[in-house]
Amino acid sequence: MKVSYDRDEDILLIEMAEGTGDAMDVMDAAAIDHAEHTGSVIAHFARDGRLSLLEILGASEFLSSAIKASTRGEDQVVPDAPRPALSRG
Repeated sequence: MKVSYDRDEDILLIEMAEGTGDAMDVMDAAAIDHAEHTGSVIAHFARDGRLSLLEILGASEFLSSAIKASTRGEDQVVPDAPRPALSRG
């Protein structure tokens, strides 16, 4: 598994690994077949249905809410993704 964070866009990327032990490699981006979007989470899946990549939009708010909920023993509801500001031309 590989985890990276884009500070400018506030996106957390979690790339899933395939294989076991020393043979674990991050899945190739070309293996992504489709994606599903729920709230602030986008899940990318391989053709065989395996999870390949998770994108968490508005990651700082998402993680803050998740940590607060977990310390209180509450269920975590996935918050809506932040909407980008519209530019007026």
